[in-house]
Amino acid sequence: MWRSLWRSIDRFSLQHFKYVVTELQQIKVVNKQNRDAVIDLLQSIVEIVTYGDRQDPLIFECFMEYQVLAEFVRVLNLSSSARIETPLLQYLSIMIQNMDSEQAIYYCLSNGYINNIIAHQYNFDAGDLALYYVSFLRAVSSKINKDTLCLLVKVHGDVVSSFPLYTEALKFAQHPEKMIQTAIRALTLNIYNVSDDMVYQFVTTPPASKYFSDLVSSLREQCLHLDALVHSTEEKCTHQKNNEIFLETDKIIDDLYYFKDILSVGESRLSRVVTQNLLSLLIFPLLLPLLQFGDSKGSFNISAVTSLYIVSRLLQVVGGKHLVNAVAGLLLYHYLTICQRDATNGDTVGSSAGASDLLCSLNDKNIKEHCLLEAEGAEDININYLLEHLNDYTSSNSHFDGRPRCESMHIERIGIFTYMFSDNHSISLASLFLLLTIAENKDLELFPASLIGISQSQELTNNCESAFSTVDGSILVRLMPQIIEALLKVLASQPPVSPPIQWHTGWFLRKLLLCRGNMLSNNDIHLFNTSYEQSRECLKKELDGCWFDHIPDVITHEWGSCKKALEQQSQSKDPFFTLELAVYQQTIDGNSASYLAWQRMVDAVKVFVLHLQLKAFIFRGGLPEKLSLKSLSNSDSGKTYSTDISAASFGSDVSLGSGVPCRIAFSQAGVRDIYLIPVAKGISGKLILAEKHPFRSQRGVVIAIAPLAGLSPKIDEDHPTWLHLRIREFYPKFLTAKGKQSKVSNPAVDGRWTLGFPSAKACETARLLILEEASKQRSSVESILAPLLQDDYVENMLDSQGD
Repeated sequence: MWRSLWRSIDRFSLQHFKYVVTELQQIKVVNKQNRDAVIDLLQSIVEIVTYGDRQDPLIFECFMEYQVLAEFVRVLNLSSSARIETPLLQYLSIMIQNMDSEQAIYYCLSNGYINNIIAHQYNFDAGDLALYYVSFLRAVSSKINKDTLCLLVKVHGDVVSSFPLYTEALKFAQHPEKMIQTAIRALTLNIYNVSDDMVYQFVTTPPASKYFSDLVSSLREQCLHLDALVHSTEEKCTHQKNNEIFLETDKIIDDLYYFKDILSVGESRLSRVVTQNLLSLLIFPLLLPLLQFGDSKGSFNISAVTSLYIVSRLLQVVGGKHLVNAVAGLLLYHYLTICQRDATNGDTVGSSAGASDLLCSLNDKNIKEHCLLEAEGAEDININYLLEHLNDYTSSNSHFDGRPRCESMHIERIGIFTYMFSDNHSISLASLFLLLTIAENKDLELFPASLIGISQSQELTNNCESAFSTVDGSILVRLMPQIIEALLKVLASQPPVSPPIQWHTGWFLRKLLLCRGNMLSNNDIHLFNTSYEQSRECLKKELDGCWFDHIPDVITHEWGSCKKALEQQSQSKDPFFTLELAVYQQTIDGNSASYLAWQRMVDAVKVFVLHLQLKAFIFRGGLPEKLSLKSLSNSDSGKTYSTDISAASFGSDVSLGSGVPCRIAFSQAGVRDIYLIPVAKGISGKLILAEKHPFRSQRGVVIAIAPLAGLSPKIDEDHPTWLHLRIREFYPKFLTAKGKQSKVSNPAVDGRWTLGFPSAKACETARLLILEEASKQRSSVESILAPLLQDDYVENMLDSQGD
């Protein structure tokens, strides 16, 4: 459309523009008969004005002289049909978006024309009108600045009394269409970034400020829905359920980034109202019941693991000094109040003044808490009520009677620390992750940081990780031995916990050992050695499984993945793993025996690789950069075959000299006379079925190939001349396009071949031949893995890499 119009320059002349405007002025009614003509006129005007803004100033002067925007408003009022409203809004959006000159933008936003179009009564139930209306609003917002924003607001005294662009846009804030939601959020950020004092006052006071509480309330509902998904009893495969949970968390994270964008504006009133609502409507209702502060009004029923996930993700994405320290204050509140009481009684421990300062600082944050007081419209209620509520609770709770000393109290029985020693692995890891997230946050104040016990150095280690150390006398220093022992018990538990739990447990273990300086007690070392031996035995068992031929490749692949996972920094680690662990099922989805076996083998490799790397870290202080396995894939298995057999593919011409004659029945090809040829070369092995060549007696054509591993040959009990073979139909792909291991939600069922032989003796001969070649293949794999399974492998590998 545009290309053809630009070719005809006459259509963009001033004379033609006056003609089109005159035609529009003569429209007195809009109906079915002239609707298309009116739309054409509107389109022509917008196209000419857009051209004139860049090429011909006289056209825009005419645009202002004829008050064309007033004509648009008049046409809009003449018709209530979406057939006119939709294109009119669309063309106006195009015109505004393409305006470059400040004069044109200033004129369009002045005289109230845009406000009249915004405030027009539309029927949004029809078609896509809402989408075009919101696009128009967004286009207008993209052109405002400190000089033009005043043209869109009405002011009474020093107070904004009306701001249609903002208030009308907010009516679509919770629209189900994602594109509309995104446009509204972009519009609001455009307005917030203008830095107009009166507008800030307008958006942060009722009724406009209700937008922020509505946002948090919507986020709260999403959190409830997420929790329902995590704990759903509906029968679904793990992969499907994880996908649903991931999509829901993705929506929550989008909201969190929007809050972060608002806080990044840097305006104190905006930051205060967002922080107040996040604390009062989301964080406090999540954490108060979790930390056992009695029956708190306004709290909502949500599980511990989901609560911990949400707060961790919120601190990672949104952050900010007030949020981080408020959460830290809540998590440490019991400990702080006890320390403060001990100091009052003369039992000064550490910096008790710091405890008092932090509690007082919570008072100074002016946190909105209508979740506790149910006070509608209260904007500046401080947290005194909350602190009094907490003080009343701790005073009346028998656990705190007698004002125990900080040194002697059982920290692990207080608040967040209770969950760190939970038997539920997802909860224990989630609570520890939240504590680390807070401890490593740059906005955490000095006193709570020293109290938790992790101090961050500005120096970087060799692998570019931030250097952390524990603070003497801190909570983590006192709890570190118990935490490390608990983590090692998870690794050494019987029956073994799932590989994902072990990998994440390994991450925590390495993280804490970095802080502690790799100091382990004799009992800790015994626990780790027990766990390491279990992982090694599990891997050895897989050498008898149907996927032993893939073990070296899987080890090589998982080595890099494990190292990357262990070295991941807290702020980049997604706590989504806590939800995955909560829904993880010990039974693997799928109806394919070979797929189940594949998953079992991969899990065994994952766990063993984890222990190898942890062993290197614990006893040698670092993770090996790479793993080198001896390659035997091209070596001979002990029996000489012509090269055409080992390299055979479907349709190849091969020698039948080593083959065993038999018959097989195909569903669509009938019974065929064939030769069975098992062949192993290094860690590769295949079973070849070849049909005798019609003209060459000692040659054959390959008609089928199956992996040698996993055939599990069995002679039929009722028919001793029949040999049953299981064929792996699942073909693993280690890497997808993005470099991640692929997941299969519905693997193929294993294939079955039944071969018929002339005699029972021939059948037994074929079975033994298959087992013999599979054994040679397995021996090659064992030769590769032998050094890896030795106790001194890690030391030898690190020494060789050091050289």
